[in-house]
Amino acid sequence: MYSSWGDLVRHVFIINPAAGRRNQVGRIYAMADHLRQSHGLDCTCLLTERPGGATEMARRLAETGEALRVYACGGDGTVSEVAGGLAGFSNAAMTCIPSGTGNDFLKNFGEDWSKFLDAEKLWDGDVFPLDLIDCNGRYCLTIACNGIDARVADSVHRFSRSPLLTGRGSYLCSVAANFLFRSIGQHWTVWLDEERLEGSFALVSMCNGRYYGGGSMPVPEARMDDGVLHTVLVRSVSRWTFARLFGPYSAGEYASLPPELIRVSTARKVRIQSGGDIVSCLDGETFRSRDVVMQLADKHLNFFGPKGCNCNATAR
Repeated sequence: MYSSWGDLVRHVFIINPAAGRRNQVGRIYAMADHLRQSHGLDCTCLLTERPGGATEMARRLAETGEALRVYACGGDGTVSEVAGGLAGFSNAAMTCIPSGTGNDFLKNFGEDWSKFLDAEKLWDGDVFPLDLIDCNGRYCLTIACNGIDARVADSVHRFSRSPLLTGRGSYLCSVAANFLFRSIGQHWTVWLDEERLEGSFALVSMCNGRYYGGGSMPVPEARMDDGVLHTVLVRSVSRWTFARLFGPYSAGEYASLPPELIRVSTARKVRIQSGGDIVSCLDGETFRSRDVVMQLADKHLNFFGPKGCNCNATAR
């Protein structure tokens, strides 16, 4: 369990300069300078240079054994990368300063999300553990999705470059493109712990948090620190049926949908195998494989936020 060592704690800002629509580097450097001058903190700013760089930076820092508070400054991808680097290290805790387009992770904190914009409200916040999803050895903080929703995420960045689209708008455009020009389902073999299912699936998504894709909330009861992961399985359907189901699915109303088409499981380990590529998306970052294993990494990350914040503030 993480504990604070007062003046011995090192505060490190890992900044993704490419995140969001506006360069936030100057603002974050100014916040670090304020903490240094006002509170005498040991503050360092590091800039990422490529995808995956934040994970490597965070892991190297944690491996020193120093007491660390790490600030992930970017979007959901940066937050996920830093979480992956610090996962399992008892000497380190992380938080985030949002500068991305969607910032879905912070939606879990409800109205307190805006407090994360200011490091002055973060640096001495309480530390609490969060669960993670282990997906093929990579860590995921909120939602690990496979299938059409992952394929949507794989192309959403292209739409997000348009100045006319918000994070939600770029997501919906990507949904439309994948919906119109690609098949909805793929033939998979899925294991829910020891239960074997085979057939054509539109998606299999494991949820630790509640939001992805610019605000979709498939499982509103998901909590990030309860040792339970919720996996949504949606069978392959026609384009018309998919379009009809998408709104309720996105709003977390899966219980109102036909049980033969959608199911939610609390299996601790889910495996997907396919003869073709499975597109997987972990907090917005995608990869391909033909064998996906997702499982609980219980209380595997130390997190800190504004005093009194609750990572389950919006859970139903």
